[in-house]
Amino acid sequence: MTHLTTHILDANSGRPATAVEVILAQVDATGSTIIATGVTDDDGRLALGPDLLEPGTYALTFDTGTYFARLGTETFYPSATVTFTVDASGRHYHVPLLLSPFAYSTYRGS
Repeated sequence: MTHLTTHILDANSGRPATAVEVILAQVDATGSTIIATGVTDDDGRLALGPDLLEPGTYALTFDTGTYFARLGTETFYPSATVTFTVDASGRHYHVPLLLSPFAYSTYRGS
């Protein structure tokens, strides 16, 4: 299993958010560097990035605007970015996104 996974649930429909593009970037004081990109599967899940992320600050950017446009649903957020820190523990990181057209939330999953 890769070091980082995500899962997107569309709270508006109660279904997984499929075919959502996700970008993983490493963030520092000078900007960000894209590490990996991917698209959620039929269950709204995606594993991305290298086998191990170096300690530091990272951001996952979810292309929510394209997802909702495909559904014909107006949305306030064209994208949602979740910034988080990775420590030296080597633990798996799961960063889920609970999504609706006018709100989103996240948490540190397991």
